Amino acid sequence: MAKVHPNTEAYCAAGGVEVADEGKDKSRVLTVWRKSLLFNCRGFTVFDEEGNLVFRVDNYGSGRAGEVVLMDADGKPLLTVRRKKLSLGENWKIYDGEDAVDPVYSVKKQYKSRFHVKSALARVAACRRRKGGAASGYEVEGSYSRRSCTVYDERRRVVAEVRRKEAFRGVGFGDDVYQLVVRPAADACLAMAVVVVLDQMFG
Repeated sequence: MAKVHPNTEAYCAAGGVEVADEGKDKSRVLTVWRKSLLFNCRGFTVFDEEGNLVFRVDNYGSGRAGEVVLMDADGKPLLTVRRKKLSLGENWKIYDGEDAVDPVYSVKKQYKSRFHVKSALARVAACRRRKGGAASGYEVEGSYSRRSCTVYDERRRVVAEVRRKEAFRGVGFGDDVYQLVVRPAADACLAMAVVVVLDQMFG
């Protein structure tokens, strides 16, 4: 089997959205594997450019319906994704850690291939805008099922992208191994949580 973690030298030369600058600031190229490290359990395993484990989801499909916990390499809960009950259309909430009280982001399907991610904390969003910090809202466009979608901030700047992983020595990876390209100023954890939501919708 071809190695799953990315070959950044070869990948950064691939076409599509520019993923790296010519200097010290480079986008992170993460490899997402739709497979749990635990036996007989569905989930995600996410590696960085060096092949180090970054994120994992080991309770996917084994916990409560409509709930997924994104963890770091050591198994510490980072974000919890839950589907909003009794809502029209696809509506998901993202919580900090395993908190079930106040969501920090919400993801809502707007059109067939467009989704809106916005801060659920109005005060935090306003403060971020005033201080010029991280965006309080994002748009996701494209097709997750084809592993081709882009995350834009409020100024229509690309902050993350899901795309197919290039074949390694002539061996393809299929739909279960793909790449998440995260810009330097973007939150990789939030980007991965959005991927989890998209996978719940279309996986």
